[in-house]
Amino acid sequence: MQAFQRRRGLRNDGIVGATTWERLVEAGWRLGDRVLSTTAPLLKGDDVAELQERLAALGFDPGRVDGIYGAATRAAVAGFQRDAGMSPDGVAGPAMLAELRRLAVRHPRAILVNEVKERTARRTGLASLDGVAVAVAVSEGLGPLADALAAELVSRGAEAHLVHDDGEHEVATASNASTARCLLVVRLDPGATGATALYFASDRSESPTGRRLAESVAQAAGRALGVDTKIRGMTLPVLRETRMPATVVEVGLLERVLERAGPLAEGLAGAIEGWAQPEA
Repeated sequence: MQAFQRRRGLRNDGIVGATTWERLVEAGWRLGDRVLSTTAPLLKGDDVAELQERLAALGFDPGRVDGIYGAATRAAVAGFQRDAGMSPDGVAGPAMLAELRRLAVRHPRAILVNEVKERTARRTGLASLDGVAVAVAVSEGLGPLADALAAELVSRGAEAHLVHDDGEHEVATASNASTARCLLVVRLDPGATGATALYFASDRSESPTGRRLAESVAQAAGRALGVDTKIRGMTLPVLRETRMPATVVEVGLLERVLERAGPLAEGLAGAIEGWAQPEA
């Protein structure tokens, strides 16, 4: 089980909790097993991820290759259907999938258009934080850090959207419903002596802008707290389900975090501001 969790970018604790069980079910789907379309709740699975990967390789942008059949994937399917002379209903049925496989054999390409677009966004940046909404969520007990971070962001021209950390799905849903351009989550990990910044990455794809945000935030957290830092690509629900670059910073030593709340908030806000700048 731990090997499966590691491959899937989950916490490898060997426990079949809700998220692990969900991914086990998703792993059982193969492209063509079912008709794919937008539903409520959204369809998830390895078949969706393969569809997204194939579309992106042909130049149709499904958004992040996350295995979730959302609006961007539906639009990519419709775009493919339109170019193939099919009815652009956004439903990936047998006829559409057969055409997709036929073209994929004729035009093999490993470059995914969604990642190219993200890398282009890294080079152009947001120029500044003026008027940019940033979603922030922190663990219970870190209220002083949330307040200080919100104030720092506002002082740099940003709009701070504080989101209650009521769970990974809830944070993702609230962030997606806002106008935020990125999400920063700070959580306590009692067993940690350093800080780890997590970003979305799977065995199929990763978020280049999410990785850059994680790198920037990890460095800032390490300097402010005087601890070692690292970054790690994962597919935790909050990273997978957000429609924007997101990073989760896990820190230990609650007393130190609270003692250094001011410098930590300043560093994290500066990291986000630096992330927003065009990449050299």
